[in-house]
Amino acid sequence: MKYSYRTKGVCAQAINFEIEDGKIYNVSFLGGCNGNLKAISKLIEGMECEKVISLLRGNDCRGRGTSCADQLTIAIENAMGEINK
Repeated sequence: MKYSYRTKGVCAQAINFEIEDGKIYNVSFLGGCNGNLKAISKLIEGMECEKVISLLRGNDCRGRGTSCADQLTIAIENAMGEINK
């Protein structure tokens, strides 16, 4: 299933991704640090959502209290909440 999440407090404006069978696919960020975010997307492709959350949760960018990677974990958790309804 496809999901889109509007980020808060980071340079990227939105995150789009898909979740199938508890794994994440096709992650793309609108805005943000293009090279770094493309690398993150490649590294987590096909990874279990829970693993992505455990790896990236709490990552901070420039003292903002969050980061694009951290926002991705929030987006995944929100999507998983919708799946489990």
